[in-house]
Amino acid sequence: MFGIAWGIVSIVLMVAAGEGLRKGQEDQARNLGKDVMIVFHGRTSLQAGGTHAGRVVHWEDEDVPVVQSESPDCEYAIPELEQDTVRTHSNFNNAAFTVTGSYPQFGYIRSLDVGQGRFYDWDDMREERRVAFLGSDAAKQLFQGRSPVGDTVYLNALPYTVIGVMAKKKQDSSYDGWDVNKVFVPFSAMRRDFPDKPPGTSSTFDQLLVTPKSVEQHEACKHEVRVALARMHRYEPADKEACPIWDTVQEAQAFKTMTDGMKYFLGAVGIVTLLLGGIGVMNVMMVAVRERTREIGVRKAIGAPSGTILRQFFLEALIIAALSGAIGLGVAFGFCALVNLLPMPDFFAGLLPSWTSGLVATGLLGTIAVGAALYPARIAASIDPIEALRYEAGG
Repeated sequence: MFGIAWGIVSIVLMVAAGEGLRKGQEDQARNLGKDVMIVFHGRTSLQAGGTHAGRVVHWEDEDVPVVQSESPDCEYAIPELEQDTVRTHSNFNNAAFTVTGSYPQFGYIRSLDVGQGRFYDWDDMREERRVAFLGSDAAKQLFQGRSPVGDTVYLNALPYTVIGVMAKKKQDSSYDGWDVNKVFVPFSAMRRDFPDKPPGTSSTFDQLLVTPKSVEQHEACKHEVRVALARMHRYEPADKEACPIWDTVQEAQAFKTMTDGMKYFLGAVGIVTLLLGGIGVMNVMMVAVRERTREIGVRKAIGAPSGTILRQFFLEALIIAALSGAIGLGVAFGFCALVNLLPMPDFFAGLLPSWTSGLVATGLLGTIAVGAALYPARIAASIDPIEALRYEAGG
């Protein structure tokens, strides 16, 4: 009985742990960005078109519309320009934050949820307004508990009006620092006030953020981006050193494959435990048949048919298995609920049991229970009544 209950608990808990890890990592990846690919500029490693290897490549403003038009499988392709040497202060405090400029879609792509106010829009871009959207920790440090929306921050002494504050978010990966400690401004204002540092020029930027139209299209999107940038900058499309890409979609798929494999392995361990529990039930019933041999003989001697004996022992074994399974499911789901009351690390969403795993475990339990019950029941039904009456328990 304990073996079957423990088998059910093992299957549910192991699958729940795997699902919690997968969901936690998925949430963390979504906090970095929604299926985003970060396209960095690099240095060529292959000769192409008469140019030598080792040439430094810089993305330029004119690349953005070309990549967008020549990449039908990509939804967005937007530039990002950053400066980490901008002196930042308010009327209450000063600090050092990374200032980053991009297009209005940046807030959606990078999961910058609005806590107060709003994110910058296309009107801000067109009019090159000096407006700023603050990371949650940046706002807290600069304004020390006051509401910053409508107030002013100074970036290298240039006044920027705060139009919004980011909602607090957890982030365990980044390519340029935590978003909660940044100041976000429209790309046009960033380009005018804080252009790219040498060896960049007034028309270059740091990286290109690209998202596919769907997860299934992300490889095609990535290829189209490589081809378009290679044509614009005269290097081989196969030269990955010239165009390094951090592909969060590919990372998420690889992690999902790993967690699925882990769930299947742990589930298999639980199934083996369940099978061993079924063998235990069969052994218990075999002992019961042996101990009740004389009782079976008496019943058969007074006319009880073999079918009645078969049903009795079969039902007894099924009841034992069903009770064990119910106890196992109750313990497993109850334990998951209790554990989920505790604070969890950012990368783990808790024990997430699914009714699918519970139903699969129950179905396996039913199959094993039938197999565990059938053999002892057939043995009991086939006992010769005369031999059974002569049987002495323990003899």
